[in-house]
Amino acid sequence: MTNPPNVRSAPPSAPPHAPARPPMPPSVPPAGQPPARRAAWAETAERVRAAATTEPGRLRIIGAALALLVVAFGAVTAWEASDRFTAADDVVNRSQPLSVDAADIYRSLADADTAAASGFLAGAPEPPDVQKTYRTDITTASGLLITAATHTDGTSESGRQIATLNEGLPRYTGLIEQARAYNRQGLPLGGAYLRYANQLMSNELLPAAEKLYAAETDRLATDNEDARLWPFVSTALGVLAFGGLFWAQRRNYLRTNRVFNHGLLAATAASTVLLLWLAAAQTVARSELHNAKTHGQASLEVLNDARINSLKARANENLILVARGAVLNEDNKDKYETDYTTGMDKLSVALGKAKGLAPDNSDGRTPVNDAIASVSEWRGRHALASKADKTGDYKTALAKVIGTEDSTGESFRRVDSSLKLAIELKQKEFDTYASDGLGALNGLAIGAGALALVAAVGTILGIGRRLSEYR
Repeated sequence: MTNPPNVRSAPPSAPPHAPARPPMPPSVPPAGQPPARRAAWAETAERVRAAATTEPGRLRIIGAALALLVVAFGAVTAWEASDRFTAADDVVNRSQPLSVDAADIYRSLADADTAAASGFLAGAPEPPDVQKTYRTDITTASGLLITAATHTDGTSESGRQIATLNEGLPRYTGLIEQARAYNRQGLPLGGAYLRYANQLMSNELLPAAEKLYAAETDRLATDNEDARLWPFVSTALGVLAFGGLFWAQRRNYLRTNRVFNHGLLAATAASTVLLLWLAAAQTVARSELHNAKTHGQASLEVLNDARINSLKARANENLILVARGAVLNEDNKDKYETDYTTGMDKLSVALGKAKGLAPDNSDGRTPVNDAIASVSEWRGRHALASKADKTGDYKTALAKVIGTEDSTGESFRRVDSSLKLAIELKQKEFDTYASDGLGALNGLAIGAGALALVAAVGTILGIGRRLSEYR
């Protein structure tokens, strides 16, 4: 029997009335292979979304977020507080002392040069007090250079200047000893060695000491700025932690009508204490360190500059009589007379600045006023000595420069003692302000860790108490 012509035979492999096989989903792996595992973050996100659909799940998420936030607040506060404390400690115990040492190195070298010239003018044998001053200054400068070198990186600017000073100081002292030896023999060659020593001091040693002082002063300013930098990150985290805890307690009140959750209340109290402590400590530290900079360090820089210029002017004044016009500058004028006048002008300008920085009726203003009066007296006496020297009366000129009464040396000593007193007063003022700023930050880093731990535990216990109501 044949099939009808319009009816097509079914394929032999397909049984009659067999259902069509659905296509295999692409996500289903072939038979014999394990199912593909999704990324860990995707699974975690799905679990979080699933947990957020129930109140216990939402509470767990809130508790974990708050605990993480308060711990981050405490950790960042501890880190920033420790950083500010370290910078303030450097101001008090490292950079400021090194700045003072650098200024003392400069002063000692300039004073030694002045003493050497004064002793040479006095003739052989030199007065014992002048010799003692010279030896003390050289010993002081050498000892301070050793101290500075132990606290300074040799490759830094300060380290390079210290190396220059350590190399040049023995050469200077050798020239001074040769000048003294020739002076004791009455040979004029001693004056040449003294002038050469002064050139070494003026052209190499004092500029190196000045650069050392500038480098240490810059480091002091940097440490002061670092200590005064406001902790913005920890402050922002503290505000977020306080806001999050407040929101969680308000949410708890609206859902349960319970006013207090003891755990969350303890966490809020701990976070609030830490935030207020951070703000108060940093505010006090910034204020005190600012006072140390403006009322202490600024005046110290000006007073040190004034004292150094007074020493340089005194050394040049002595060398005027040693050289007796033998050394001229480019304008064919007496080099040491010109340098003396320049030094005295700088001294007057520095004293004017120091007076402006010292408040009226303050202890620091009195020695500055005394120094200004002594500088005026010094100028008048120098004019008389210069007049005598130009008229050929060398003996009278010498007496008016190194004499014990009514001499420029007497005026110089008054200026120096007044400036020394003013520097000591300002140094005490700086130390007081800087120490108070350091004290304000004391204990904050440790306290931040402890309070953050209390806040985290309080958050966990508070949320845990709410979760126990669903069991």
